[in-house]
Amino acid sequence: MGFIQYLLLFSSVLIGGGLAFYLRRNDKNLVQLLLSFSGAYILGITFLHLVPETYAEGKHTGLFILIGFFIQLMLEQLSRGVEHGHIHALHDAKPSAAFAIMLGLCLHAFIEGLPLDILGHAHEGHEHIGHIHESSETNHLLFGIIIHKIPAAFALGILLLLSGFKDKIVILYLVIFGAMSPLASGIGRYLDSQGLLSPDVRSAIMAVVIGSFLHIATTILFETDTNHKIPVNKLIAVLVGLGIAILTSGI
Repeated sequence: MGFIQYLLLFSSVLIGGGLAFYLRRNDKNLVQLLLSFSGAYILGITFLHLVPETYAEGKHTGLFILIGFFIQLMLEQLSRGVEHGHIHALHDAKPSAAFAIMLGLCLHAFIEGLPLDILGHAHEGHEHIGHIHESSETNHLLFGIIIHKIPAAFALGILLLLSGFKDKIVILYLVIFGAMSPLASGIGRYLDSQGLLSPDVRSAIMAVVIGSFLHIATTILFETDTNHKIPVNKLIAVLVGLGIAILTSGI
């Protein structure tokens, strides 16, 4: 993965954080629209791309997807659901109060960034079941992470600002959060280049990320339901997200 991709990953957090600084309020309508779009897109690429390709290449994929699902469930006990737009202001602005949230978010960002480079590296020039991979799995994972990071960073920024943290502290936390996925991607590529990751391990890592994506996407989509009715604007955002995932799938 080149410099541009790393820059896109990092910039997506800056975009979401920048919106938080610009608005400086808990704009639930904006958050829900962004989340509805990103959740639908992530769900689409997961089923259309990530699941089929990972099942074709790995062993015990279903088990690792379940593991990823429950890892994300545990991480959200730390992050308080910021990944899917939960914004609950903290009672104080002490750095220790935000540590658990940052730990959960950073671990999540690190895990989902880990397979980005190893998948592209593994697929280069390799034939599989009668066709040649073009690292589509990597590209769709990259775009899924980027689209998901914008509302997550917005929610994190708003939460910290509403909790009374100083601007420079909020910026520092956003920079740390933004650096996690690119850092994990680089570490994954290094480990793979040293021959430390077998094909089964690469597929297992991807399956864990799929489980995480499924938890986040389904949580987002279920939470858009208000009194068992989805508002029209949110439904449109969901359909647009799914439509883009389908149009880019090549089916």
